[in-house]
Amino acid sequence: MKIKRIVGLAAVAALALAACSDTGGGSGDAETTEGGTSQGIVTAWGSEPQNPLIPTNTNEVGGGKILDLMFSGLVHYEADGKAVNEVAESIETEDAQTFTITLKEGWTFSNGEPVTSSSFVDAWNYGAKLSNEQLSSYFFEPIEGFSYDVDSDLTGLKVVDDTTFTVTLTQPESDFPLRLGYSAFYPLPESAFADMDAFGESPVGNGLYKLDGEGAWEHNVQASLVPNPDYAGDRTVANGGVVVKFYETLDGAYNDLLAGQLDVLDQIPDSAFGTYESELGDRAVNQPAAVFQSFTIPQNLAHFSGEEGKLRRQAISLAINRAEVTEAIFQGTRTPASDFTSPVIDGWSDSVTGSEVLEYDPEEAKKLWAEADAIAPFSGTFTIGYNTDGGHQAWVDAVTNGLRNTLGISAEGNPFPSFKDLRTEVTARTITGAFRSGWQADYPGLYNFLGPLYGTGAGSNDGDYSSAAVDTLLAEGAAAGSIEEANEKFVKVQEVLFTDLPAIPLWYANATGGSADTVSNVTFGWNSVPLLNEVTKN
Repeated sequence: MKIKRIVGLAAVAALALAACSDTGGGSGDAETTEGGTSQGIVTAWGSEPQNPLIPTNTNEVGGGKILDLMFSGLVHYEADGKAVNEVAESIETEDAQTFTITLKEGWTFSNGEPVTSSSFVDAWNYGAKLSNEQLSSYFFEPIEGFSYDVDSDLTGLKVVDDTTFTVTLTQPESDFPLRLGYSAFYPLPESAFADMDAFGESPVGNGLYKLDGEGAWEHNVQASLVPNPDYAGDRTVANGGVVVKFYETLDGAYNDLLAGQLDVLDQIPDSAFGTYESELGDRAVNQPAAVFQSFTIPQNLAHFSGEEGKLRRQAISLAINRAEVTEAIFQGTRTPASDFTSPVIDGWSDSVTGSEVLEYDPEEAKKLWAEADAIAPFSGTFTIGYNTDGGHQAWVDAVTNGLRNTLGISAEGNPFPSFKDLRTEVTARTITGAFRSGWQADYPGLYNFLGPLYGTGAGSNDGDYSSAAVDTLLAEGAAAGSIEEANEKFVKVQEVLFTDLPAIPLWYANATGGSADTVSNVTFGWNSVPLLNEVTKN
């Protein structure tokens, strides 16, 4: 998701905007499902999506949480990250370059349209096409025919029949099937293409839930979902629906959780880190997750390019006392980063060459900053943009205070009222300083933390970093014959990143959250997102 999702805390922050009142079943309202069973509606914390809900144009957690409830892909991910076929009957290949995908029969969208091979091929072509300017177009780059220069369909996609299509990549990529549960690869009904913007306001999916009628997405307030009776997969829905509520602050959401006006919260405000486990008891969650947090320094920021820029980036990284910040502010819910990925992903290493730049060394930081000043004296204020609705002010204040004290420069936070506001400026490249960033994995692989963020032209490469060495290593890793061989290349990618520091790694975020005593069966998955379809109302 998932930014792409660029999320913030537990997944990278939250877009949240609206009121904290009980607006969707927090009091235990019940609904009778088609099977006649009275099941309560579950309320969950969320955030106002940045864009209309089009799968290939949603790369942040606010929209991603809703889309993942409404759509089913070729595969889905279990709680531990294992990929399991869902719409796909089989995904077969003999060379890891050409794949034959066969669909299960009987799948339909919630408007009655059948899910066919064309539902996937047309959706992927739309997402990849240059003129459509989709944020997740980068995910289709491995498929033959993808171009950043020519407005054309993907020649590597071929419909064989209604339940079979083939995918031909430009090179072998062993982990390609693992990616296919991510939202960029969701199918679309034929009706979507008549007016994609309108579709994005009221999307029609093939997943566990559907929107609860016209106007069910109340902007800046909530999105109301009900079980989709046409869902044809093996997963089950244990409740009468989900209302995703948008909040102005995490504190407001947490207070509602304690009061039983919110059922599930997957991000704890920093003000409650010291108390939430005792207040929630066995309903508290604090577990490792595939979430990496950082702040990005744009390549075009004055004083931060070339040799001067490398020196300043290293100095800033060395001036941050990650251990102190994670202990004082996050109280054991974060772990200082030692790489650019996540410890829960296969192939992770805590000893990547160059990672010593993440150690707190104020004297070395001062020395490198002085060397940079000898090239061109620094002037102005170093800022870190952040969204105030996501619980980031405390750490931004701590980091900028450390930069002021260690480097003797002017440094401060640059607050935005919502994640959507921050993302709008970041996406438009109008932000004038550094900005908080991070990654909640889309699928459980090292490449997912690297390619979308640091590959040249990648959809979530918001700092516009470009390195021929990184691009070559990413391609070699993707083409490796095994996941183990691929991971060796991805470790080498990080060696280059530690030299260039397009983003400053900060810490890994645990999945922190909890549930009210109004619900049961709350499980948080490998990517820190609760499995809301399994939650039952008490």
